[in-house]
Amino acid sequence: MRDALWEFALNLYALPGVADDCLVLQAQGEDVCLLLCLCWLERRGIARSARAVEQLRELASPWQNEVITPLRLLRQQWRDAAQRDERLTALRDQLKQLELHAEQTLLQRLQAGCETWPAGQPAAWLTALPVLQNTNNRPLLQRLQQALQQTEIS
Repeated sequence: MRDALWEFALNLYALPGVADDCLVLQAQGEDVCLLLCLCWLERRGIARSARAVEQLRELASPWQNEVITPLRLLRQQWRDAAQRDERLTALRDQLKQLELHAEQTLLQRLQAGCETWPAGQPAAWLTALPVLQNTNNRPLLQRLQQALQQTEIS
């Protein structure tokens, strides 16, 4: 399977401001991998349904909660101590790579779960996320939607 979602996510994440916006949303409890998948679906012009969003959430949540979040929390816990310990810094770097690999795996799973969904009436997938319906996050939503238009899909 080609990693179309992974490639899209890397391209989108590299655009100015997108990484920062994603980290803000992550701090508010949003699953950034799910967010990136919704961006991919929106950019591809896939019709949105409440059931489709729920299916993706059901697919993402266990991996996010059981694999990615514990790795991220451990990496964050080691941040201060790693500044004083070279060996811990090296372990923390390995942990960061493992976390990234876990995110790539989740994106592969999400892609497998939705890549055959048909195009239809294009929909704003991002507005399906409650965190992006928050008035305070409207600027984030607008920036992400603008970035989407600059991101190639294949």
